[in-house]
Amino acid sequence: MTTKPRQRVEENNGAKRPISITAVVDCVGVLATGSVHGQLYLYDTNKAGGSTGFGTEELRTRVRRGDQLLWNVLALECEAYVSIDDIVVDREVCEPERRVYPGTDVAYWIATVKKDGITSVPYQIKFKVGTRTEAFTAPVSASLVG
Repeated sequence: MTTKPRQRVEENNGAKRPISITAVVDCVGVLATGSVHGQLYLYDTNKAGGSTGFGTEELRTRVRRGDQLLWNVLALECEAYVSIDDIVVDREVCEPERRVYPGTDVAYWIATVKKDGITSVPYQIKFKVGTRTEAFTAPVSASLVG
């Protein structure tokens, strides 16, 4: 009996997967210092595409027009609460909006890049941490680069 190698099916019929941007927040550190500075670690899934600054507050995500961006957040401590309250970015480049995975209360933010050839567009992420009602804003901006 011979076996034939299985032919690869192009993932999503050739559609590009979104660039996921994950913020890991040290919630205990944020609540102790009153600041996100030094307590935030950013990563994305576009290292092969040229993104840099992984694990820092200054992540530079390489994007092109039509790229779909998906932001999510994780707490460094499993029992801590953190969520993204807002993403402040030039609305001519992209307009992030909050969504929830169907059937859950798990939220994420999504946007589509509108322009090609941008040089550097900084943005800030605002976080809700623990039981505090006011949002904490990351002081150093991550950026989208073309």
